[in-house]
Amino acid sequence: MEERTLDQLNPGDAAHVVSLDPRHPLRRRLLELGFVRGAPVTVVRRAPMGDPLELRVNGTDLALRLADLRGIRVRR
Repeated sequence: MEERTLDQLNPGDAAHVVSLDPRHPLRRRLLELGFVRGAPVTVVRRAPMGDPLELRVNGTDLALRLADLRGIRVRR
């Protein structure tokens, strides 16, 4: 299983959250949204210009900017 940041996944890819950068400016909010260790994440689609990504986390669909996803490490 390979580990990478969430912004590197493509539509249809699924992974599990490994860690969240402790210095991430949105850390608290991302944890509240469900980006906790072990949470399943699926990339639903990319916006036409490539940013943001639509993600499904624990059954909830969210759209987040690529810059915000770089601090989230996942394992496929």
